[in-house]
Amino acid sequence: MKKWHLPREWRQRHPRIDRMLRAMGARKKRLISGFVLLAHGVGALTSVQAIMETRTAQGAVAWAVSLNTLPYVAVPAYWIFGRSDFKGYVTARRSQREELAEFWRDFEHQLEDQGLVLPRDRPGPFVTEQLAKLPATTGNDVELLVDGDATFDSIFQGIARAKDYVLVQFYIIHDDSVGRALRDALVERARAGVRCLVLYDEIGSSLPDPYLKSLREAGVRILPFNTTKGEANRFQLNFRNHRKIVVVDGREAWVGGLNVGDEYKGLDPEVGYWRDTHLRVEGPVVQSVQVSFAEDWHWAAKEILGGLQWTPRPAASGAAVGMQCLPTGPVDPLETCTLFFLHAINTAKERLWIASPYFVPDQQFVSALQLAALRGVEVRILIPDESDSTMVNLSGWSYVPELQQVGIEVYRYTKGFMHHKVTVIDDRYCTVGTANFDNRSFRLNFEITMAVDDPGFTARVASMLERDFGDARLIAPGELEAKSGWFRFWVQASRLAAPVQ
Repeated sequence: MKKWHLPREWRQRHPRIDRMLRAMGARKKRLISGFVLLAHGVGALTSVQAIMETRTAQGAVAWAVSLNTLPYVAVPAYWIFGRSDFKGYVTARRSQREELAEFWRDFEHQLEDQGLVLPRDRPGPFVTEQLAKLPATTGNDVELLVDGDATFDSIFQGIARAKDYVLVQFYIIHDDSVGRALRDALVERARAGVRCLVLYDEIGSSLPDPYLKSLREAGVRILPFNTTKGEANRFQLNFRNHRKIVVVDGREAWVGGLNVGDEYKGLDPEVGYWRDTHLRVEGPVVQSVQVSFAEDWHWAAKEILGGLQWTPRPAASGAAVGMQCLPTGPVDPLETCTLFFLHAINTAKERLWIASPYFVPDQQFVSALQLAALRGVEVRILIPDESDSTMVNLSGWSYVPELQQVGIEVYRYTKGFMHHKVTVIDDRYCTVGTANFDNRSFRLNFEITMAVDDPGFTARVASMLERDFGDARLIAPGELEAKSGWFRFWVQASRLAAPVQ
């Protein structure tokens, strides 16, 4: 197709306009050339930062190539999604200048005096205090809460018992029937003189002003976690506070997979049945959950939380369950979440069951799972049959053949949407928390995991998972290979994006 030009006669009759148009064309070419040079220059400089700061070699290579070849797309994408280190957040218990650190040292001394610390030479995957920076304690009691009705009934009853304070933190809070029930419970306690503090993630939650106003007018302090606070984090959407925590009076705590919304009780007709798990805990492990909230509050509110209960007390039931709380996130100097779950996999001797709605592990986890199976461990993976993320669903398929190759069984849950994050290791250990088996939970999100060292409770969790396996279908060998070529192509293509899923 020929380019369109002004007629020669017209240009001769209007030489001034012709010169102006030619100058404009030359200026446009210079602007385009300048933009291209600038974009590639910024891309090259940003790729240096990506190589220096990206935690995995695969991620560094992917960013470096894309930043230098397609900087127009990759540079803004890196500013929004690329970084793996969260700037400015200080873990208060690690700082000698913080008031919280003094409370925490006193707490640890009291644990020792009361004999509430698990022996440090105890075998098993969860006595990893150097990693968690929190003690593994005994004297705890733990209740397994299956699905939304049991979880929210327990949480709301606990809030109603509050005499001194309530700490609430969720990734998602909706303004729906469940969200308004939480609001009403907090308003009632605040008007009764109980201090109520709420943190929510502004990426996961979108709360309308009337909802926030009704809480604040009743005296509830509610704040977004604010993952974009600070110059270095201004454009980042990569980091999310994925924790789900409720603490009442420093004596009871709730942690698990459920956020606050109708879908988590199975009330959303588009989602249907929602399968999830939460824990209610009592005992000295509650202070470990509380310190996680206090550190997040310190970031969001720029203040140290005073007036919290730091005196450890054994569970009123007399139970002596061993537990450890593991808050993890992008501020950790080590990849705490990664190392914890790798340690758990590597210590399994007989059984390793993993339930995760988002199963997109990196190669080190695939290798660890394969090694577990090769040494005779029964390894089962439970994932949803229908995911709320197409890419996660496709990526999950890509791991099936290499897991099946060593005898690992992969199940797809068919009764509804499975959202809980649960592991069982042998007959003694289990975890329930917020961390998925994906790069985002291992490296980018603020997460919290409760690890339990108790044969009786682990048996209850294993029985729960047995029922889930009964509501799932085992993926048959060769099932992926039998699918269409296009499906298998998109499975492999989706896996390329695993580091940001």
